[in-house]
Amino acid sequence: MRRVISSVAVVVVLAASAACGAPTSGGASTSGGATQPTASASASFPVTVEAANGTVTIGSRPSRIVSLSPTITEMLFAVGADDQVEAVDEFSTFPDEAPVTELSGFEPNLEAVVSYAPDLVVLDTDAGRVVAGLAAVGVTTLLLPAARSLDETYAQIELVGTATGHAQEAAGVTKDMRQEIDSILAASPAEGPASVYHELDDTYYSVTSETFIGQVYRMFGLSNIADEAKGAGSGYPQLSSEYIVQSDPDVIVLADGECCGITPEKVASRPGWADISAVRSASVIAIDDDIASRWGPRIVEFIRTVGEELAGVSG
Repeated sequence: MRRVISSVAVVVVLAASAACGAPTSGGASTSGGATQPTASASASFPVTVEAANGTVTIGSRPSRIVSLSPTITEMLFAVGADDQVEAVDEFSTFPDEAPVTELSGFEPNLEAVVSYAPDLVVLDTDAGRVVAGLAAVGVTTLLLPAARSLDETYAQIELVGTATGHAQEAAGVTKDMRQEIDSILAASPAEGPASVYHELDDTYYSVTSETFIGQVYRMFGLSNIADEAKGAGSGYPQLSSEYIVQSDPDVIVLADGECCGITPEKVASRPGWADISAVRSASVIAIDDDIASRWGPRIVEFIRTVGEELAGVSG
């Protein structure tokens, strides 16, 4: 599967085994099997937060943060901690001013990470048990796996704000996100397209309604053709061209333009796809791969794009 699937799906699978490593004194709270990060309301230090790697106390305002997660990098910059970020992984390409390095979040090199002398490392997966390795050399670490709902996204942003000394700014970010999303949903047509197909890559991997991405479509009242597909239980089934054509989705969302060069024109040229309702009505949305696969502040852009497309189809 492509990088986009790894960044969303694999981190969820690995999160369950990542409850060891950084300084801890208790377990993280959970809800429905998913880790629910929590943070104290205080903007002063020390602060104590609950992450997937347990209870973590941050003694002083971090000034040399290393991020091994593109989504958490976006959160750090959104809450105003940009001047505290020393280095980010190779895929943290947004915003433009992020200090991108060759560090890998998928195969982290402990020695390379430590070479930046971090006083806080944030990551979304414990690949190679790097959390334990960082703890062994005295580096404070926050493990924040992929969110499974908007509420978890809000909680992570506010945790990042508290952990970096920007609790008030983080609260403002989540407040604005909630208001913008509510506004988008309120403007969505009461009646419109009924079904959607979300394409992760050119081998037809998709998402079900139980995933973070799939929940966005559910918010608009759309049925997801992947929900009834073989392998739907994984959340990320691989569909067949025949299945997609037979399902005849009203809307197609392409999240594989960058990785695979897929465009609405290429979709229309696939054998049998010209007869799909979404193709006939020009309701094939090409959206930035990263925006469609990350659960941070830019999820608002994803939701807005979907809302605009649905309004256009209904009109």
